[in-house]
Amino acid sequence: MKLIGDDVPVAAARRIALVAQGFASGRPVGRLDVRQLRRAIAEAGVLQVDAVNVLTRAHYLPLFSRLGNYSRDRLDQLSWGPDRELFEYFWAHKAALLPLAYFPLLQHRMRAAEQQDWSIGSAPWSVVIGMQRLQKDRPGFVERVLATIAERGPLTAGQIAPDDVRRKRTDPDPDPGTGKMWNWQDAKIAVEYLFAAGQVTVAGRKNFERRYDLTERALPAPGPEPDDPQHELIRIAARGIGIGTAADLCGARGHYKLPTATARRIVAELTEAGELIPAKVEGVKQQSYRWHEATDRPVDTRALISPFDPLIWNRDRTQHYFDFFYRISIYTPAAERIHGYYVLPFLLGDRLVARVDLKADRATSTLLVPTVTAEPGAPDFTEPLAAELRLMADWLGLENVSAPNGLC
Repeated sequence: MKLIGDDVPVAAARRIALVAQGFASGRPVGRLDVRQLRRAIAEAGVLQVDAVNVLTRAHYLPLFSRLGNYSRDRLDQLSWGPDRELFEYFWAHKAALLPLAYFPLLQHRMRAAEQQDWSIGSAPWSVVIGMQRLQKDRPGFVERVLATIAERGPLTAGQIAPDDVRRKRTDPDPDPGTGKMWNWQDAKIAVEYLFAAGQVTVAGRKNFERRYDLTERALPAPGPEPDDPQHELIRIAARGIGIGTAADLCGARGHYKLPTATARRIVAELTEAGELIPAKVEGVKQQSYRWHEATDRPVDTRALISPFDPLIWNRDRTQHYFDFFYRISIYTPAAERIHGYYVLPFLLGDRLVARVDLKADRATSTLLVPTVTAEPGAPDFTEPLAAELRLMADWLGLENVSAPNGLC
């Protein structure tokens, strides 16, 4: 395919990506208020939720990268409080906190999940396999789970056992292919299905465990569903990445996943409408597209970037734009890890200049920095990284920083 559009140097594409994600705005000076949190959430677009707690929960980190020392309690209130502005659902295949305005855009995915049409990937594989077994072995069980939540909710999955039948942990996994970590109780499978179908939602969390309640009881009534929700989802993705290929936008590893034929059609329609501008990014073989409002501005910032940050979700795009090959190491056997266990890239200016292994040792109130690995040709980053580590320790309520010489 012959590429069309303006030539975009890779450095410019990198800046466009950073601007789109809010890294050119500069951190607020003085006391933070909810308006800054809302702005940072809007710029990040999505806050991925993950149970890993080596440093802190994944959804907190993107806002720290953009805002600095903000209140995690305030984000909890926006996420699960009585006047919540966010809700939990799947963004593409990732569990995430999303603005309530996104709810109507995802109702078509909820209907697909309710009908067990998994072609658009609207639930984890463990739910897909588990529901196939539940329908065969325990007909009516899902309905009883829903009735239990309606009567007694909000409840954790562990509190839901309509017939008090629970698998022992020593039982073999009845769902081959799900893996040991997905050897869920049947009530967990059922409630996750109901969550994917939009019938229940996450009303709050207890020790980070989801508490499920009826969606109509936990969330305000959603706005009307648009006629073309998938178009708007791709617009959100395009605003979030700034510039990228169609695969970066909505491919299997993209910002928002859609079936290939649907993605091609929508990208073509948004291009015809002038919302996506064709571009040729230096070093990228595929056709790229720039969001029509995306801008190239200087980026002068410093930030530790979470492995779950939308900026670097797409590892291939990260390598193209930042010349930075990155893979999370928490699932890598210890003997095969190169840079550490929970490694955060360090952004300085518009470049990723180092990899920083981090751990919060709460028992000793210390931010541990086992290793720091500089990228080839990186400028000296000692002082800005030391300042960022101290800021992170303060944000996490840790008194000490234990880092290699020169960073303490």
